[in-house]
Amino acid sequence: MELQGQRVLVLAENDYEDLELWYPKLRLIEAGARVTVAGPGEAEYRSKHGYPARTDGAITAFNAADFDALVVPGGWAPDRLRRYEAILQFTRDMNSRGAVIAAICHAGWVLASADVVRGRRLTSVPAIKDDLKNAGAIWVDEPCVVDGTLVTAQVPKDLPDFCREIISVMQSRRR
Repeated sequence: MELQGQRVLVLAENDYEDLELWYPKLRLIEAGARVTVAGPGEAEYRSKHGYPARTDGAITAFNAADFDALVVPGGWAPDRLRRYEAILQFTRDMNSRGAVIAAICHAGWVLASADVVRGRRLTSVPAIKDDLKNAGAIWVDEPCVVDGTLVTAQVPKDLPDFCREIISVMQSRRR
């Protein structure tokens, strides 16, 4: 398996975009990664369409040093997630150790609030490009962008490329 022995934490909060949480989670499991879902503290969060995502615990129960990658789904969840210092600190900790950080759609809001985008080339849904630019990012209008260990994508139709790049970057870090 491509990612055997690697661990990924996927963030969750209410109003997450269904495909942007579930597609990466299932694809990473399929690739052999051990995937953990965590949020600010609830046992379950509902998507924009009402689909439940059960968590494995609150973000405060986990240590960034135990994970190889962080996935932040979009929807309106990132606007909620960025309000929690524990979420931002976990993101900063992942960034400072050079772990893979993957964000799609509105998820760039979490990265901007954690102050981990300055000088980084990335993409997002165009609606938040000004937020990312104002946080110091180099925003580009491309479906999927890789800058070192940062993998970003714009919208659900970009999920195949997004997941392929997450796996590729995680594999390259193992070598």
